[in-house]
Amino acid sequence: MNVPRLVVAAPSSGSGKTTVATGLMAAFAERGLAVSPHKAGPDYIDPGYHALATGRPGRNLDAFMCGPELVAPLFAHGAAGCDLAVVEGVMGLYDGAAGRGELASTAQVAKLLRAPVVLVVDASSQSRSVAALVHGFASFDPQVRLGGVILNKVGSDRHEAMLREALEEAGMPVLGVLRRAPQVATPSRHLGLVPVAERRADAVAAVAALAEQVRAGCDLDALMALARTAPALECEPWSAREAVSPLGGPRPVVAVAGGPAFTFSYAEHAELLRAAGAEVVTFDPLHDEALPEGTSGLVIGGGFPEVYAPELSANEPLRKAVADFAAAGGPVAAECAGLLYLARSLDGKPMCGVLDADARMSERLTLGYREAVAVSDSSLAAAGTRLRGHEFHRTVVEPGAGAAPAWGFTHPERRVEGFVRQGVHASYLHTHWAAQPSVTRRFAEAAAAHR
Repeated sequence: MNVPRLVVAAPSSGSGKTTVATGLMAAFAERGLAVSPHKAGPDYIDPGYHALATGRPGRNLDAFMCGPELVAPLFAHGAAGCDLAVVEGVMGLYDGAAGRGELASTAQVAKLLRAPVVLVVDASSQSRSVAALVHGFASFDPQVRLGGVILNKVGSDRHEAMLREALEEAGMPVLGVLRRAPQVATPSRHLGLVPVAERRADAVAAVAALAEQVRAGCDLDALMALARTAPALECEPWSAREAVSPLGGPRPVVAVAGGPAFTFSYAEHAELLRAAGAEVVTFDPLHDEALPEGTSGLVIGGGFPEVYAPELSANEPLRKAVADFAAAGGPVAAECAGLLYLARSLDGKPMCGVLDADARMSERLTLGYREAVAVSDSSLAAAGTRLRGHEFHRTVVEPGAGAAPAWGFTHPERRVEGFVRQGVHASYLHTHWAAQPSVTRRFAEAAAAHR
């Protein structure tokens, strides 16, 4: 396939990648282009803004969780039929999985996609030194093609002139200059930006403002020309239908938690479930008082239940429905936020009570990639199944594992974690099912049997 594409990177976190990437997506979409949005790494929140900017699902490209070999096929799947693809990087350009070299870095993703990189530089505290900084990033890995720079947080016309002069001496094109614009800032809290689903109207306005800022400050024609220099990718697009074979017989209904409290999901999960033969129905635990009619499988992914603990607790009919479903042996796959929701309590507020555990907020951030092996047979994975995942939370569940744990972590530390009980598989670990389609098939089979 040959889709024009750009990777938006930065020297470090906080430089303005999300501002520029989302603004570019929205600005090009306003031109009538079909823009495919992507995010390097495991982040769930930025893709929500990308989707708002483009009208297409924001998709993640994670070389650790899915393996380098799936990055280009997953990209090709998401970008099929599009006029342009924009990939927002993660952390600094060369930052990846701890102790694993370039693995899961933006640089690795750019190389796997054969895509030119645009470096977003926070220029607020430098002038001529910007040339040395950019030169270092351009020369560090000759296989990474740095096609230009977008200068962010530029203070004045004089400041811009000094920056441009320095970069001209270094032979690096300046593709955009953005001035300080606090009115475009999006609110953050303990795990990053506030998700789109929690501030829909404000998010729409923020994305529109980002598009205007990027349109005014960036050379969109030059950026598109750079994107068109990306050569054709010699790979077949990933296909859910090829990854998992369909069940025979009636389609089981798999209910997937959504709404403001459960915003974390990978688009490929629903695609895999449908390919496996399931009917996927979304419900909102904040408002819906019953599970979707005919539910025979339940997926409760990540999000921010701690923010909505009083409202989730107040929805007693749904909490009881979830508890009854689990007690009847219904298959439940719960990750992170789902784990908290299934606990007895969250910050003292009653939850579903499916698990003999209590959850609370803490000051400690747990963050990082994990290598895991399934400890117990469950509706999601057979014991011994190996996969990679990601933890990202500021909560604690006590105890941290049940009598039958979900996972044993083998790297970077050795411990067991999570709960397997009847049909329930609950854990802090976020996983990407495209990397291990067998879990989708196993879960769909469990749902069909329960139906």
